[in-house]
Amino acid sequence: MKRVLFVCTGNSARSIIAESIINNLYYDKFIGYSAGSNPSGQINPIIEKFLKEKKFDLSNYSSKNFDTFINSDIKLDYVITVCNNANNEVCPIWPDKNQIIHWDIEDPVKKFNLDTDTTNQKKVFNDTYQTIFKKIENWINNEI
Repeated sequence: MKRVLFVCTGNSARSIIAESIINNLYYDKFIGYSAGSNPSGQINPIIEKFLKEKKFDLSNYSSKNFDTFINSDIKLDYVITVCNNANNEVCPIWPDKNQIIHWDIEDPVKKFNLDTDTTNQKKVFNDTYQTIFKKIENWINNEI
């Protein structure tokens, strides 16, 4: 069982989505975690609702700092940063360089906050989910 940590700055949306996809769809091969370099302290409530509508179990999820993993017994096989800010952070928990992956995914919360139309807001989160899902699927099919 491979362990993968998804990191973004706030750990409220992108990294939570990625962790959810891994743990709910690829649980037979991976254990997913998420963390942030500057966590918001909570999962974005709209992301949480969106993922629960997909029947994803989020009962043990939280927004946390990647420091959580520094003194942990969890051995990470891969770290995937899902935003440029997190990719540029210095973090002592990274595994070998060839096990660090970067995906620059636009922050859906920023886009969401700019648009008050609920149809557009749902589209923003669905597009982000689909982007992350496809990246994970391609990574698993082509990289591993």
